[in-house]
Amino acid sequence: MFIPPRALQQQMRAAQQQEQAAVSLRTSHLVIPTAIADRIFGSTFNVHLVYYPQKRSLLIAGAENELFRQLHKSKQHLLKAGDAQGNRSIALHELLIDNGIPAEDRTLAYEAEDALGVLNVSL
Repeated sequence: MFIPPRALQQQMRAAQQQEQAAVSLRTSHLVIPTAIADRIFGSTFNVHLVYYPQKRSLLIAGAENELFRQLHKSKQHLLKAGDAQGNRSIALHELLIDNGIPAEDRTLAYEAEDALGVLNVSL
């Protein structure tokens, strides 16, 4: 099957953009792309997170979100500036070990709730 070079380049660019916009687990760190982190957390570098093992769901909100902190028994974590692209990361070593979650590198499904300021990641 012949794929015209221009169409192939467009497909490759689209795949790269989608990969860059994906939340992923790398070396036991949750890596959040800049576009998502800026939308949800703004300029804060502290977040509250809680993991619900029944749903395999990790909920993350900015530290200034008092309602989230009161509704969920969350722990505060550092939202680190990750790499040259501006991606941010959260260390999840303890959470992965405590809940028996595989730590291999992978892309994760997520929902970004802009109105609530919450990121819901499926582990």
